[in-house]
Amino acid sequence: MNREKTNIILINCDDLGYGDLGCYGSEMHDTPHIDRMAAEGVRFTDFYMAAPVCSASRAGMLTGCYPKRINFPGVLHPADSRGLAPSEITIARLLRDAGYATQLVGKWHCGDQPAFLPTNHGFGGYYGLPYSNDMGRNRGAGPEVPPLPLLDNTNVIQEQPDQTSLTERYVEHSLRFIRDNRDGPFFLYLAHMYVHVPLYVPDRFMKDSRDGLYGGAVSCLDWAAGVILHELKSLDIDENTLIIFTSDNGARWTSNDGNRPLRGCKGTTWEGGMRVPCIMRWPGRIPAGRTSRSLTTAMDFYPTLAALTGMEMPDDRVIDGKVISGLMFSHTDAAEPPRNTFFFYLKGRLEAVRCGKWKLHVAKSGRGASSRRTEDIRELYDLESDIGESMNLYESCPDVVEELMSKIEACRLDMGDEVKGVEGENVRPCGYVENPRPLTRYDENHPYMIEEYDLKDERA
Repeated sequence: MNREKTNIILINCDDLGYGDLGCYGSEMHDTPHIDRMAAEGVRFTDFYMAAPVCSASRAGMLTGCYPKRINFPGVLHPADSRGLAPSEITIARLLRDAGYATQLVGKWHCGDQPAFLPTNHGFGGYYGLPYSNDMGRNRGAGPEVPPLPLLDNTNVIQEQPDQTSLTERYVEHSLRFIRDNRDGPFFLYLAHMYVHVPLYVPDRFMKDSRDGLYGGAVSCLDWAAGVILHELKSLDIDENTLIIFTSDNGARWTSNDGNRPLRGCKGTTWEGGMRVPCIMRWPGRIPAGRTSRSLTTAMDFYPTLAALTGMEMPDDRVIDGKVISGLMFSHTDAAEPPRNTFFFYLKGRLEAVRCGKWKLHVAKSGRGASSRRTEDIRELYDLESDIGESMNLYESCPDVVEELMSKIEACRLDMGDEVKGVEGENVRPCGYVENPRPLTRYDENHPYMIEEYDLKDERA
């Protein structure tokens, strides 16, 4: 058995909010297996995704870069001409080159055209949905709307799959990959469908839910984590496996637990849009039961995993992530954390910056269609004493504002800002193809398992 390199499992949920887990304070959801991961590892309280929407956040995590750095749009749609550029070197590609078996199970959402698919970005295998689970045939869809495809590598193996059983199928494929590569090393990226709408949840997870379909979906995520933990112990590879658990952006709603106690939600640059749970567990290496309050991001996975596996990062491009292994393995937070500044982009708009405990908002966008309208704002918050961003200190702290504005201006020169019409000096091109084609086409004679989806959550 190869014990020289650790196995890596990255679990990424969809729209799971900061307050949705028991170990992050939820009173609505029971998550015993995920809570156990936190009790046996480190829980990060100030962890951010690189974007408040799914496509961009995933691209940022896989490349170690701000989505603006790689000119990646907010959300991709079926048959989109854009995608993750083939020239980008993902963490999967780095690990594959280091001898890892690599597999993605679940949601991709970085482009559905052949050049952009996971098997062209370092994953030896792929099984899942190429984009969000609501991007199939929903209620009232016309014949021009393509059915939701389930892919096995690059082949569509089912259209409009039953989403009630899809998470179980994802877990099955994950276990098969783990078992086939038990001698390691392997990298499994499990990108869950839940808790993105529509929410189709198996009955067994609804019986004890105190939060409707949403709570049932969270319970199903917890079950999946428990199955994987059990499998690692059964195969005697638990102590040689690093598990990272996180979410692609904040919750869709501000009600119930969701993002509590944060302000805002998915699609915004308030804390509730981008601050998400992050748990890391590696028995014998990561001290158990620790909480880190250092500023960390999903972009940091890239250089950290490269360092842990002895891989050199590309030296021909800017990588925005920082190595955070010191925070992972230490019993206390580092005196000088690897990162003290983080920029909040929504699509191409620079809207805020955090430095230490301070966060300055300079622009605000609405959600959906209104997100195209951006207004200048001046709001400063002390996140140590005001995590909910409720007390604006802009007028009373001019020195802090001046310091943070200098960082905003430097970032605009570096990566650009659509609000101010600045292009940015260090931005790489997004992937693009001519004449994109949908992966599926509606056929009225096809015996679909589920012909149309509808919205199945009362909070939507």
